[in-house]
Amino acid sequence: MVIFFQIALIITSLALIVSIVLQSKGVGLGGLTGQDAGSVLSARRGIEKILFWITVVLAIVFVVLVLATIAVSR
Repeated sequence: MVIFFQIALIITSLALIVSIVLQSKGVGLGGLTGQDAGSVLSARRGIEKILFWITVVLAIVFVVLVLATIAVSR
């Protein structure tokens, strides 16, 4: 059972990383390292909004999986 949760954690963490990287649109490599590109914040529409909610859901699933892994391993 623990192995199932560990594999699910790996898959969820990779998907979370991908969804976060995809959200940094319009910035170069400097944006990935934290440097400001001087962009203006705007409202999320369309695919940006969907990607934002996917990231939120993946983060919640990740936390739940971590807590479940801890509970099962004891």
